Amino acid sequence: MGTVLITGGHKGIGLEATRKILEQGGFDLIMAGRNRAEVDAVARDLASRYRTRIETVAIDIASLASVREAALAVRTMTREGVVAPLQVLMLNAGAQFMGAPQYTGDGLEKTFATNCLGHFLLLNLLLDDVQDRGRVVFTASGTHDPDTMDGRMVGKAAEPDATRLATDGKDGKALQWGVRYSTSKLCTILYAYELDRRLRARGSSVQSIALDPGLIVETGLSRSAPMIAQRLTRTSFAKWLFRMLGVTMGSLPFSGDALARVATDPAFADASGKYIQSNNGRLIEARSSAMSYDVGRARKLWADSDRLVGLNAQ
Repeated sequence: MGTVLITGGHKGIGLEATRKILEQGGFDLIMAGRNRAEVDAVARDLASRYRTRIETVAIDIASLASVREAALAVRTMTREGVVAPLQVLMLNAGAQFMGAPQYTGDGLEKTFATNCLGHFLLLNLLLDDVQDRGRVVFTASGTHDPDTMDGRMVGKAAEPDATRLATDGKDGKALQWGVRYSTSKLCTILYAYELDRRLRARGSSVQSIALDPGLIVETGLSRSAPMIAQRLTRTSFAKWLFRMLGVTMGSLPFSGDALARVATDPAFADASGKYIQSNNGRLIEARSSAMSYDVGRARKLWADSDRLVGLNAQ
């Protein structure tokens, strides 16, 4: 038995994945989320329903200090035997922020901080605790690929320059919000592939996998959008239209199950360095964008992210 740590496991596809993992059994579970009261309430309900114990950790993934505190809490739980050793790290939480750039307390652009830098820091703080044959799963998105309708619909991903993305708008030149989001998801896949290369280079058996859950209109990902826009995208007509346009569609039940499978199913025990996609009711191995395979860009992104989160300053 090992422990699964999931960020954002109390809502959306994270919650669906959490339920699937609990149903199959065999793992301890730590749920990490920003609103501790909300996470605790969901954990209590799940613990009662599945007759198991669930630990929770408060984490604001956009705050570097909060990520460090959460990593310490997780490490303490595993090393003191509160839960089993860490086996799966699910980097799932994410958000879109529409309109002009917003900045975190660390002075970082909020989309990049939330979708990229927070998880990058959490990963690096906990990676040495992940057990042999463990997995790191990144929740990605097809929006990263400008050659697909997914990418064209949101906005063509920009150059994955961590320094530029972290300070977007501070020089008076801001990316469009959809471009910030799609680029953050490109960076997520670059992280996943670079982690795989680093793990293989040191002879590790830990797996690094990227999952695209497809467009799921029921989630709160676009919670910053006007309410009327959120409601319209959830209609049957909107779902039909997205499919007709060629958008890669997912659903809460299927994509949540897919996320759980990629994290724990033996069928994905050798899927490191791969891009798995929930594609209109099918779970397939797919090709990500051409830029996502650029090793030079990935290495630069990793090095710049390392500097931005202060890993070497520890």
